[in-house]
Amino acid sequence: MATEHLSPLDLAFWRMESADHPMHLGALAVFRTAGHPGSGDGHAAERAAALLAARCAAVPGLRRRIRDVLLPLGAAAWSPDPGFDPARHVFLVRTDLTRVHEAAGPLMARPLDRELPPWEAHVLAGPDPDTFAVLFKFHHALADGLGALALAAALFDEVPGPRAPVRPVPGQRAGSVLSRLPGAFAARVQGVGQALEIGAAMARGGLPLGVPAALTADPTGAGTRTVAGLALDLDEVNLIRKGAGGTVNDVLIALVAGALRRWLAERGDPEPLGAGPRALIPVSRRRGPRGAEGAGNRLSGYLLRLPLAEPDALRRLDHVRAGMDRNKDAGPARGAGAVALLADHVHPLGHRLGGPLVAQAARLLYDILVTSVPLPGLTFSLGGSRVHEVYPLAPLARGQSLAVAVSTYKGTVHYGLVADAAAVPDLAALAGALRAELDALVREVS
Repeated sequence: MATEHLSPLDLAFWRMESADHPMHLGALAVFRTAGHPGSGDGHAAERAAALLAARCAAVPGLRRRIRDVLLPLGAAAWSPDPGFDPARHVFLVRTDLTRVHEAAGPLMARPLDRELPPWEAHVLAGPDPDTFAVLFKFHHALADGLGALALAAALFDEVPGPRAPVRPVPGQRAGSVLSRLPGAFAARVQGVGQALEIGAAMARGGLPLGVPAALTADPTGAGTRTVAGLALDLDEVNLIRKGAGGTVNDVLIALVAGALRRWLAERGDPEPLGAGPRALIPVSRRRGPRGAEGAGNRLSGYLLRLPLAEPDALRRLDHVRAGMDRNKDAGPARGAGAVALLADHVHPLGHRLGGPLVAQAARLLYDILVTSVPLPGLTFSLGGSRVHEVYPLAPLARGQSLAVAVSTYKGTVHYGLVADAAAVPDLAALAGALRAELDALVREVS
């Protein structure tokens, strides 16, 4: 069997991890048994844990671990785990489900075991026998958001009917003279040109102007984590979109900008000035109706200044929409946000030696991660218990205090917030500011 090496971007995520700054993403799903409260058998959480343990062994992508290889130097490859044991990946945790996000924080802070297949599922059981939650953790080297969704979905009950297609992402513009050159040579020339263009864009747009101190953390800290979640009505988001223009994603990003401004004011921090913090907006490069399948990362990104200095909510949305339109016109392979594509131009040994340096340089590249993970319009269940809420959770880069992830499921927008616990002891206040910003925009367009 041929050796399957990690892709350059997957290898970069694997090498830049440290014990205090783990590189896994997550999703916190809240389940309830079907029917009326109390109608279950009282063992929903235990049944879910048993099903996850039984089903994970049948998913090939969850039985593979990462091992260093001799050649090429610095590379790593996937290999089957001969001693795969579901009990080392699926855990039943007793907790207070009214504070499920608080329970998720310490679990997100704990790195995955690098000697095992890099994923975990923690079933959080509380006193309510009909409700439980599952915190899924997948290392970023294993999957990006869509890939993690596909792996998690393989553990759920079967979904009837065809799976929802993943919308293709526009690629680079065609028509270049390079298209007439021999394939390999053209690809090499185009790749070098793309790297230079991305580097120039980073130099132009990467200056840290107007970054609030609240968005920075001690890069030498212990890496403690706190988690918060917020559910908002998608109908209200669409009301804003129809009244003010733009896309749903524009509105969701503008809500983050407005919430940050409100949160800073409530903390008594100085009023934001300047261009604003740089938000990295990941962009999936998966294509076609089966684009969510396959391991690894297929990502680029956009870089967007969040207009925190703008006091008017509708104008903030206008700024976000204009910035995202410029990013889309350029495409996901151009601009400072496409820095992930530079991983393809680094030798594996460079990733091994430079991974820690790249991790420490995250603050030079962007100030906050704001990512969106699209979920299909299907009803997911586990052992007959249905998913009612699902909060995506993003990894937190060294030196940064906050990462924001958002998904829409069954008419509800779910924001998942992950923060450095020492830098952001009041994460729940930021979640409240998100709701206040939504209410303010709804009033503006009503």
